[in-house]
Amino acid sequence: MPPWSIATRSTRIVAVVVRHLLGTVLDVVRGWRLPSRRRRAGDDRGRGGSSPGAVRLRRVLEDLGPTFVKLGQVLSSRADLLPPDYQAELSRLQDAAPPEPPGTVEAVLVTELGRPWTEVFSRLDPVPLAAASIGQAHAATLVDGTDVVVKVRRPAALEAVEVDLAVLERLAAATTRWVPAARRADLAGLVGELAHTLRAELDYGIEAGNAERFARDLAGNPQVHVPRVHRHASTHRVITLDRIVGIKVSDLAALDAAGIDRPALARNVVDVVLSMVFERGFFHADPHAGNIFVEPDGRLGLVDFGMVGHLAPDVRARLGHLFVATATGDVTGLTAEVLALGTATRPVDVATLRRDLSGLLAQVTSAPLGELRVGPLLQAELAVVRRHHLRLPPELALLVKTAAMVEGLAAQLDPDFMILPAFAPYAARLLGPAAVVEPGADAPGADAPGARPPAPRPGPRPSAPADPDHAEPAPGALGPGRP
Repeated sequence: MPPWSIATRSTRIVAVVVRHLLGTVLDVVRGWRLPSRRRRAGDDRGRGGSSPGAVRLRRVLEDLGPTFVKLGQVLSSRADLLPPDYQAELSRLQDAAPPEPPGTVEAVLVTELGRPWTEVFSRLDPVPLAAASIGQAHAATLVDGTDVVVKVRRPAALEAVEVDLAVLERLAAATTRWVPAARRADLAGLVGELAHTLRAELDYGIEAGNAERFARDLAGNPQVHVPRVHRHASTHRVITLDRIVGIKVSDLAALDAAGIDRPALARNVVDVVLSMVFERGFFHADPHAGNIFVEPDGRLGLVDFGMVGHLAPDVRARLGHLFVATATGDVTGLTAEVLALGTATRPVDVATLRRDLSGLLAQVTSAPLGELRVGPLLQAELAVVRRHHLRLPPELALLVKTAAMVEGLAAQLDPDFMILPAFAPYAARLLGPAAVVEPGADAPGADAPGARPPAPRPGPRPSAPADPDHAEPAPGALGPGRP
């Protein structure tokens, strides 16, 4: 890329940051002059009472555009790096953009497919179903009559993202060289994670491969439908899949009107995600309500396969041990697994770490099972990880976000749903049934119903067998027009 493009973008970034800093100074001055009005307005707080710094960071990222919005979204899932108010504020970032002018999408289709788009599609809805900064999706019909959704990457999206990534990589390298805190937080690694995520999302061939792998992995589950990829109408800039038609999983009124058993639906949603995580180590990392539908035949229809997570077999086994240690109050086992999963950025005081985790487990084991939620529990464990300067692999942070999302969705469907017991069968398959006692089950010899079981006897931490499905899927054969 031309050096002038990086310089121009760098100047723009500096201007946006300076403008926000000046705005902050003016806010402080106004606050000195009109403190009562400022308190009444509450204009320095974000939704849910986020700190001024968190609000300011979100606004800066919004003004800097899609690459930086994506950076904020990546950071919002990193409880091992950011405190909760920053996570909450950055989770508000939305990747939306105005639609492309009429004719733009059709021109991209002609270029990518190598022929008139009307030879592939008999109909293309000119109004997009959704429009984001990287691409937009349209309802369409293939010439054979199949209803599909076609997603098209915006012209110049790749070039704009690459310029931003070049700026971020240079900034991260310079900051890491001179700022110890940036080295401890692995700022360069975080930017590398962002670059990997964005480049994968820009390549629709990778998303097509993800969809096809999910279809293979879930082929034996009659309760799930993964849309078929139409390879003859897909390239690196275009992806065409069968259109999923159904009720959005969060539309409770429509589900009730259709006679859907919501508690059973909650169990199904959670089971599908947990099977992805623990049985295949390849999971949909964005299972929000807009990506899951209930089809007329009752199946779950999944969409949007751009964001996925991978967990190696040994990591899955360690997560199983972590679950057992948490559920049974085994602070020794939990400390060992936290140290094994994390990377220390400075010397760790193991005794203090154990004491902090023991306090956390005391809260867990004293709470009624029905009040336990995995999302807050994992957030609390990650707060301990952050306090002790341990850094988790990006995929684990992605898993925490995914677990919190699916738990929240299940709670919407069934307020009485308890997700923690749903983990037990998967931990048992990973570690063996003898290693797992379901949370809330009576321990042998327990006096009171529902008493928590004692920690299992310490034993070797088995390594999981090699998983040939763990490798990232190749995009596969793509159509003409590869950039």
